[in-house]
Amino acid sequence: MKPTILLPLILLSTPAVLAQQADNRSPEQMLKATIGGVMDAIRSDPAARAGDLARTYQLVQQRFLPSTDFMLTTQYAVGGAWAKATPAQREALFQQFQTLLARTYAIQLTQIQGQDTRFQYASPARLAPDATDAVVKTTVITAGDSMPIDYRMRKTSAGWKIYDINMMGAWMIQVYRQQFAPQLASGGIDGLIKYLAAHNEGA
Repeated sequence: MKPTILLPLILLSTPAVLAQQADNRSPEQMLKATIGGVMDAIRSDPAARAGDLARTYQLVQQRFLPSTDFMLTTQYAVGGAWAKATPAQREALFQQFQTLLARTYAIQLTQIQGQDTRFQYASPARLAPDATDAVVKTTVITAGDSMPIDYRMRKTSAGWKIYDINMMGAWMIQVYRQQFAPQLASGGIDGLIKYLAAHNEGA
């Protein structure tokens, strides 16, 4: 069974804007900008608007990945085995896992094109001046249906980055940690790398 989880749809407007504003924006402002950016990107790109998966995947690579810290996501999802991995193994795990997540986003982006999708934001919690971790709560409303989504974000020198997502009561890192555990137990780190690569090649 492929390791999959429904992920929310978020993209940056442009990397240049991120570079100028990231250090000054709150996690809520950052998230609003990325969600607005993905909808604009879908509507303005003919191929993506038509549901072209390859083009949508390119947009995810170019515009979404800069707003994430998937290296941290990978470390947490792999768990204790991360400390035993070599630098080369860590890089391979990161690249394969990032590819899996990016392709999952791309598939979801093709599914929402043409739909009337709205986003609501809960009142943000007050953060301490030195806070480095925050959770931003949102609700996605599509075709009369709604889904609460929580984003966990980490403050870095480049601004706030998304590294975990809660949908339907399940945090993304927790879900993948449970899916990765049997692979690590049976095949170790190299086994997990091969497992992810096989799923990415078959996607």
